[in-house]
Amino acid sequence: MTQHLYRKQHVVTSVVAVIVDEAERVLLTRRAVPPFLGLWVMPGGKIDLGEPILRALHREVQEEVGISVNVEGLVDVFEHLTPDTDHFVILYYRCHPVTRELRPNPSEVAEARWVPRGELAAMPMPDGARYILGRLFPEHAAGEIRNLKH
Repeated sequence: MTQHLYRKQHVVTSVVAVIVDEAERVLLTRRAVPPFLGLWVMPGGKIDLGEPILRALHREVQEEVGISVNVEGLVDVFEHLTPDTDHFVILYYRCHPVTRELRPNPSEVAEARWVPRGELAAMPMPDGARYILGRLFPEHAAGEIRNLKH
């Protein structure tokens, strides 16, 4: 059996904030950089070595969209294996906005907006984001996701 070579010799662990307001709108950002360039995702990013998970979550939300959130709890964990040999484990946390004035960081985010629950299906997004939204809103549940196969 041949050994698969990865660019990094470790799993990259990331956090993502699924920010839902009282009107059940979800904060989505359109990526300005790879991975997922041009697709809609929720704010998040890599956890730095030695950085507590929730501190990383708050940092990433501040860096990408400039708001503060309250963390309500873990939604799910998603594993993402890319064709270009990256291996990610992503922790998705449900959050509620404390502040609402969006200040997207143009070096990472092309656009940020509050998307009503009923409009989420029309947004082009990666499988992992759609899977997580389906965990919160059953009408958006995706079919089988290839990264979740055993």
